[in-house]
Amino acid sequence: MSLVHVIKKYIPMTETAFYILLSLTEPRHGYGIMNHVKELTNERIKLGSGTVYGTLTKMQRDGIISVSADGKRKTIYEITSIGRELITLEIDRLAELHNNGQKYKGVFDEDPPV
Repeated sequence: MSLVHVIKKYIPMTETAFYILLSLTEPRHGYGIMNHVKELTNERIKLGSGTVYGTLTKMQRDGIISVSADGKRKTIYEITSIGRELITLEIDRLAELHNNGQKYKGVFDEDPPV
């Protein structure tokens, strides 16, 4: 799948997809991804195996991640170049949202003019 199609399909990204890709700064198996997401979010997000493996299968099909096996017969997931471009675009999009939100922080707490 081309980057343009991947962008249209994934951005804006779900929180699950975002944290799964963010966890792939190094190759990991599914359980490692679940633990990393839990750590990153201070246990706010605890991904179930069905959610993780369903998302990973979709991402593999779309060329965002690649899959291999280690010597212990565990499946290892690794981000591809398309996946790296995608997560970078999403991080930039989220940064813009954050920056714009900070500009107006507190405005909505004030009483409206009469």
